[in-house]
Amino acid sequence: MNPPTAASVEVIAAPAGMPAATAASASGPAYRRILLKLSGEALMGEASYGIERATIDRIVAEIAEVLRAGVRIAIVIGGGNIFRGVAPGAAGMDRATADYMGMLATLMNALALQDALRRAGVESRVQSALRIDQVAEPYIRGRALRHLQEGRVVIFAAGTGNPFFTTDTAAALRGREMGVDIVLKATKVDGVYTADPMQDRTARRYPELTFDEAIVKNLKVMDATALALCRDQNMLLKVFSIFVPGALKRVVMGEDEGTLVHC
Repeated sequence: MNPPTAASVEVIAAPAGMPAATAASASGPAYRRILLKLSGEALMGEASYGIERATIDRIVAEIAEVLRAGVRIAIVIGGGNIFRGVAPGAAGMDRATADYMGMLATLMNALALQDALRRAGVESRVQSALRIDQVAEPYIRGRALRHLQEGRVVIFAAGTGNPFFTTDTAAALRGREMGVDIVLKATKVDGVYTADPMQDRTARRYPELTFDEAIVKNLKVMDATALALCRDQNMLLKVFSIFVPGALKRVVMGEDEGTLVHC
């Protein structure tokens, strides 16, 4: 089933007094430094697990277009597309061990994304929260900031490097450390809904909402730890669909795309 589009669902009007989404700037991007949170599932395309070459190439093309507009890009990537293939065997496994396996899956995705970026002519670096120096740099904040300043895409792998924390939390953490203007969560649907739009056709999309609303209403924007970190650090969060062509650029340019979450 194809993800719903903004034209096919009802949108909830923003409450009075709620700040409007950032307006598009005629002079350039609305956000100059972004943290893109990509789920592992985003790389699967129509496959049941793994990486679909056409899908990752399309995502990379959109990243390259935004980079050419002068935006500095950091990426946190998940590992669900790989880990789901071994999940049945992990049933009953110690949670910490399973989480470390998931971190290694994110590293595999990061290397695949780096290779696709290289083929597209985009320079990038992979930094891992787990030490595996033969294939990735260790996470060093100062070095990551220098890569961004020099126009390289920085891909953060292995989450926070600690079990019991999701890659959503890693995205919020790295976003704050990199001093980004906004965290962009790329999903399968084009924003945050009152219910699962895949199961409830009456679900309505929020154009924007607060972190407190998202937490209280349990809207599954991110896990509660990640939402609380974004809220406490006063970081903007935009949820949008990576499967809608051109959506990433429209978000960066400040156009009405997805759902903005703010304090």
